[in-house]
Amino acid sequence: MGKYFGTDGFRGKAGEGLTAAHAYEIGRFLGWYYGRTERAKIVVGKDTRRSSYMLEYAISAGMAASGAEVYLLHVTTTPSVSYVTRTEGFDCGVMISASHNPFYDNGIKLMNREGEKMDEGTISLVEDYLDGKLELDGHPWKELPLATEDGVGAIVDHSAGRNRYIGYLISLAVYSFKGKKVALDCANGSAWSIAPSVFKALGADTYVINERPDGVNINTNAGSTHIEGLQKYVKENGMDVGFAFDGDADRCLAVDENGEVVDGDKIMYIYGRYMKERGKLVNNTVVTTVMSNFGLYKALDDAGIGYAKTKVGDKYVYEHMVQHGDRIGGEQSGHIIFSKYARTGDGILTALKVMEVMLAKKMSLSRLAEPVVIYPQVLINVRVKDKKEAQADPDVMAAVQAVADELGNTGRILVRESGTEPVVRVMVEAESEDRCRSLAERVVDVIRQKGHTV
Repeated sequence: MGKYFGTDGFRGKAGEGLTAAHAYEIGRFLGWYYGRTERAKIVVGKDTRRSSYMLEYAISAGMAASGAEVYLLHVTTTPSVSYVTRTEGFDCGVMISASHNPFYDNGIKLMNREGEKMDEGTISLVEDYLDGKLELDGHPWKELPLATEDGVGAIVDHSAGRNRYIGYLISLAVYSFKGKKVALDCANGSAWSIAPSVFKALGADTYVINERPDGVNINTNAGSTHIEGLQKYVKENGMDVGFAFDGDADRCLAVDENGEVVDGDKIMYIYGRYMKERGKLVNNTVVTTVMSNFGLYKALDDAGIGYAKTKVGDKYVYEHMVQHGDRIGGEQSGHIIFSKYARTGDGILTALKVMEVMLAKKMSLSRLAEPVVIYPQVLINVRVKDKKEAQADPDVMAAVQAVADELGNTGRILVRESGTEPVVRVMVEAESEDRCRSLAERVVDVIRQKGHTV
């Protein structure tokens, strides 16, 4: 991770950690960098935060000042920007969103021409330019040339691209949703108009909550990070299923007909098993992160399905999928990647795929998810002087191994470092919360006794 950009873009408090000046300079760089041989063509989308408009105008002005043609999708989802970028010949794509964060945060996500997260090399060049130390082709670039006369770029409406994305999603459905009562929680975010349009077009009796964005209510007691509202709604109104999206709709969690949450782990199991039954599960593998629940792995074992584990972050899941040709992967949080259809997590696509399995197998969501028994989990964050030193301590390693041996095939322990804080995370999953806590604290005690804590 760089100085400004993390695994999911440049994120910070709008007007403070991430300013209009940052956005303008990023736009200047992108317009110039992709326009060195011919005029750059860049597509931009945003979520419903009040600050998204400020950042959209600033980054677009920077691009046009460097000579780029800028196409605005306006309020749309992250996966729609990815889709439009890769299918309509754009040099790169930009999404302005802080995903599931509160309204006062915002972010800038950059995508390459394939609609994938931009490579670290190009991100490093962006950061160097922001810091005034850009060098490219042996030449320092403290200032970039401004376009003049007919070289100045144009900024145009491209809502047609968003509409084509909606059409694409509708085309992927293989069954009519007629007769199904579906609730959608749009988090007052990017999905607010797109998701209902898709489900209504497919014939579902569609009921929508949190679909009135006002610039400051995105993710507020709504969406996938506050799913209790959807749970209540589904149960009280007799829905067949509910789907909750986050602010930019790249993740989705489901709620079954009983009001129970079906998280990303369960969704990966349901669709992975469905693919296996049809001979479509390439490599017989579901790609997870190390934070997926032990219950998922037991259920996959029972179904004869293999799995891979990556570092936390959908970026790492996608990289593994590309390297090995896998078709499904994701995170417990609801970032699910269907690599045949998308280059990023897509919440609305995920909802469509869950519906497909329910309709194909004529089963309720609760029955489809039943084989996955989620194990209790305890996570203890320990502030330490040196993350690597604490984890490499022989006594700490011995304590971790002792817990792993004691758990055997009844649970697991995972010790990993935070990517952003001086913290070591000790996580244990076992058949009871009491046992989880007891075993996790045993390891934490050794970390403390050896003097690693702050």
